[in-house]
Amino acid sequence: MASKDLHFVLIPLMQQGHMIPMVDIARILAHRHATVTIITTPVNANRFRSAIARAIEANLKIQVLELQLSLSEVGLPEGCENFDMIPSFDLFVKMYAAMDMLEQPTENLLRRLTPAPSCIISDNQFPWTTDLAQRLGIPRLVFHGPGCFTFLCLHIVMNTNILNEVESDSDYFIIPGITDRIQVTKAQASSWGKRETKEMVDFFQRMEVAEEAADGIVVNSFEELEPNYVEELSKAKKKKVWCIGPVSLHNRSFLDLAERGNKAGIDEHDCLKWLDTKEQGSVIFVCLGSMSSITTEQMFEIGLGLELSKVSFIWCIRNTTEESERWLSEGYEERVKGRGLIIRGWAPQVLILSHIAVGGFVTHCGWNSTLEGVSAGIPMITWPQFADQFLNERFIVDVLKVGVSVNIEVGEKDKLVKKENIKLCVEMVMEKEREGEVRRKRAREFGEMAKRAMEEGGSSHVNMTLMIQDVIHQLLAKNTKVI
Repeated sequence: MASKDLHFVLIPLMQQGHMIPMVDIARILAHRHATVTIITTPVNANRFRSAIARAIEANLKIQVLELQLSLSEVGLPEGCENFDMIPSFDLFVKMYAAMDMLEQPTENLLRRLTPAPSCIISDNQFPWTTDLAQRLGIPRLVFHGPGCFTFLCLHIVMNTNILNEVESDSDYFIIPGITDRIQVTKAQASSWGKRETKEMVDFFQRMEVAEEAADGIVVNSFEELEPNYVEELSKAKKKKVWCIGPVSLHNRSFLDLAERGNKAGIDEHDCLKWLDTKEQGSVIFVCLGSMSSITTEQMFEIGLGLELSKVSFIWCIRNTTEESERWLSEGYEERVKGRGLIIRGWAPQVLILSHIAVGGFVTHCGWNSTLEGVSAGIPMITWPQFADQFLNERFIVDVLKVGVSVNIEVGEKDKLVKKENIKLCVEMVMEKEREGEVRRKRAREFGEMAKRAMEEGGSSHVNMTLMIQDVIHQLLAKNTKVI
């Protein structure tokens, strides 16, 4: 048996930060001559349809099969198929309920596939895929959205009594049992996987049980970035961990770099032409993620802080209100003309970050964005919003030491980060001397490590080979038991 005999089924979470790397993984596997099927919903399939079409044109054995979520049955509006379309975090539980209802349709689909599936790689938030893989007699590998550091911290927090020893949500404590001294608040440590309702308690218990029974863990990271944490996560989870990233570096063509996730709110060529006019390392890129939600007043402060800094910038604004649109068009854009480029909606982030003119990145610390910043070799300003982003921030600032924090706490989304603080952070990250240069040098070194990891013979390239070989061994073992 060889990789060309394998058929991988990938089931990504309906969220940009999870779907984008899973599509990259699908194409990497297809480049290794495996057959790959991605299962998702119509709205999500449309977001990466062009990337898959290009892969098919390149004779890769890859396809997308669509299943419809039962949204009306759980109380969500039709078409609301991605977490970034859900108006309130309180409604996430309804999406999980709809995702659970995909189990039988998925099984019906997989049993009709030719060749038959060899392995399921699914997001950890699809716990039923472990049971499904067992019924099909094939391995299931768990895809972890964040890196090994963050998931190890979450594992420790969720499986010890440490949170019970901390009184207030705002009290800091040191995460025990890890290499680095990491201080977080109780709220930051538990903002991912909140279990405030019975439904969420039950869901996370199922998720943990399913992960224990899974056959391995796939992480979009690379061993040189977090060597201690790869090993410690493997010990804590009692299973193999394969770091196969940064998978974004698999993209080489202009279109693959430009069309990642959603249609950009700017012509990609115009964006590059604008960057071409700027000096090396002189531009800061501001993008707070596909699910960020900031007030109009905070948006004004960001804009004014960028204006005060005198630094050239690209600023991606996810949503504008009538008030903020008026503020932008009736004065602000004219004042920063030539120095600032504003993108409304989705930005071609990897394309921008990989341009030589970009020297800094204001990020919400989603793991996808974190790793894309690392891969580009540029320092970051960290502005986490929710979930694992606060732990990712600690990784950027305290472990990698390539970031500066704006110092936002959980539950402080209404706290205004003033323009003066934004200006100061931008200047700290963009400075070419003293601490700024040390930070910049470390960031460049990590960027070089990331590229080497993905090259033939690099750690992530080797790990992908080992992962494929392990799937083959597991299939042979399962078939032997059947015989």
